[in-house]
Amino acid sequence: MTTDIQLLLSVEEAADVLRLGRTRTYELVMTKKIQSVKVGRRRLVVRSSLLDFVQTLLLEQDSA
Repeated sequence: MTTDIQLLLSVEEAADVLRLGRTRTYELVMTKKIQSVKVGRRRLVVRSSLLDFVQTLLLEQDSA
């Protein structure tokens, strides 16, 4: 059984998933709030880090 879940996303794809702009998503990647890897010349976002990012936002809001 195979699944069609991509482990790595382009920054643009990650922006779509998060419903954020491309520039804001690049900022999150460059400040290491979202994990990414470099493959060749491409910067790819680790899909699981998107959920971690959202979880962090929720925890920050709950503690505020």
